[in-house]
Amino acid sequence: MGLLDGIAGQVLGKMMGDKGGMAQIALDMFNQHGGLEGVLAKFKEGGLGEAAASWVGKGENLPVSADQISSVLGSGAIAEMAAKFGIDPSTLSAQIAEHLPTVVDKMTPNGAVEANSGSLLSTVLGMLK
Repeated sequence: MGLLDGIAGQVLGKMMGDKGGMAQIALDMFNQHGGLEGVLAKFKEGGLGEAAASWVGKGENLPVSADQISSVLGSGAIAEMAAKFGIDPSTLSAQIAEHLPTVVDKMTPNGAVEANSGSLLSTVLGMLK
C-alpha cells in the first residue's frame, strides 16, 4: 500500500469513526483488484454486472448479499482480509455487501467511470470539500 493510500485510509478512518476499519478494508480490496475498474470487472465476471452497473449509474443501487460478495471476491480472499483486520469472514462479507454499492456510487458521481473515478483518495478529498 502506498503512502497516499495510507493517508486516505487515515482520513476515511477519522471521517467514519468506528467504521474506519472498513475504510482500510475498502482500500485493500480496491488495491488487490486493480482499482475501481478491476472491482467492477470482477463483479461482471461473477455474474453481477447488472448490480455493479447500478452502483455506477445515477439510479438506485441494486443490493448484493454477503454470499454473492464471497462468491465474486473468493472466500479465500475474504478470509485473508478478515484475518488481517481481526474479524469474522462472514461479518466482513456482510459489511462489504452493505457498503460497497455506496462507495462505488460516491466514486462515480457523474454516473460513469471516468479517469479519476478509480481514485479512492480523490473521493476522500472530494468529500472534505
